Amino acid sequence: MKQLQTFFQQSFVNNFKACCAAALLIGFFTSGKAQNTLPEPIVYQLDINESIFPASWRKTKQAVEEAERLNAAYLLINLNTYGGLLDSADSIRTKLLNTNIPTVVYINTNAASAGALISIACDSIYMSPGAQIGAATVVNQVGRQLPDKYQSYMRATMRSTAEAQGRDPQIAEAMVDDRIRIPGIIDSSKTLTFTTQEAITYGYCEGEFTSLNDILKHLEVADYEKVTYKQSLTEGLITFLINPFVKAALLMVLFGGIFFEMKTPGVGFPILAAAVAALLFFAPSYIEGLAQHWEILLFILGLILIGLEIFVVPGFGVTGVAGISCVIIGLVLSMLNNNYFDFTETGISQVLKALMLVILPITAYVTLLLFMGERLLDTKYFKRVSLQTTQDSSEGYTVEQKSLQQLVGKTGKADSVLRPSGRVLINGELYDAISEGEWIQEDEPVVVKAFRGSYLIVKSEVLEVR
Repeated sequence: MKQLQTFFQQSFVNNFKACCAAALLIGFFTSGKAQNTLPEPIVYQLDINESIFPASWRKTKQAVEEAERLNAAYLLINLNTYGGLLDSADSIRTKLLNTNIPTVVYINTNAASAGALISIACDSIYMSPGAQIGAATVVNQVGRQLPDKYQSYMRATMRSTAEAQGRDPQIAEAMVDDRIRIPGIIDSSKTLTFTTQEAITYGYCEGEFTSLNDILKHLEVADYEKVTYKQSLTEGLITFLINPFVKAALLMVLFGGIFFEMKTPGVGFPILAAAVAALLFFAPSYIEGLAQHWEILLFILGLILIGLEIFVVPGFGVTGVAGISCVIIGLVLSMLNNNYFDFTETGISQVLKALMLVILPITAYVTLLLFMGERLLDTKYFKRVSLQTTQDSSEGYTVEQKSLQQLVGKTGKADSVLRPSGRVLINGELYDAISEGEWIQEDEPVVVKAFRGSYLIVKSEVLEVR
């Protein structure tokens, strides 16, 4: 009996040891496997190397939201800017303050004005040797300081942002207001700007580094996955369309499409091209926050007034002038950061630049029409896209070149309004005609001056007598 008891005890001990060994082995391999499958921390990088405009706000918003979806360990902003629009910078500031992801900004050269506000909104600030931060006074686009109501808002925004991140609010305010004196820091009538070493001394920079990798080493982020924000196709298209040369080309297409649709009603292609050009012209400015609803409606109203002047109201007077004025004003204002007709934040130079961007394509197009208009109408390309109808002799039409030559010097009357193309009635027969520049009303007497191809060149006989 005693031997049987000893046997069972020994078996229990051996089995217990085996189970413990197995448990240890399973734990070792399991922990090793789990350790190997842990994901690397994600560092999300956003580069801001341009002036702070709505495009900067949009991409910052997208970057922060993507970093939050990826549960990134850090949002690293590589910053170099001289400033930009206050409303865009304020939106970026708010987004950075409200995210739960630790935000780190690396000022590789400049963080002036709006850039200073964005930097102060981050949890940590690092700077390269020779970098600067500050000079956040609100100015217009020509560098002139705006009234105190704008400065007051900026001072309060800088103070509250500094307080939220545990930085000295008075220093932040001194970056805006040149009247603020801080003993030992700023005592002259200049806005405050820190160098890298000064920013470190006064708590506006956590360290000086020469690269982003050095910052990550300092943060003890060894093995990590870096995700860099990439511009979307939409953002790239917007950047392309806001180019001044592209805008000028779109205006040429816009005015050209309207003109050729008036010349050959019913073709469809010219007015479609004009509509697409108008859409591509206004859409980027609308997305950028420059073009407002009323400015686009003003442009549309101008087109309606011009249409009424051409097709309804005889002659050319108040309706036409008002229409052209509305079109030009709508186009100009859609490119400016104005508050209705308040251009305080814009500056007269930007207004003149936008005005020239609209006037020059119009002038170039009118000049082109004066010198090449008739030749352009005779090109094979235009004939391919214009409406070509059969004009039977039974309907009173004739296109024989010999008979057209015999009509030079003959008189008749306009069978339709010539703007400047239309139809004339000569010796009881209908002919296609184009006037020598002026618009001729229906039934007005005309005289044939020449012919070209299949149409006559006519002039108002009233003007001819004069």
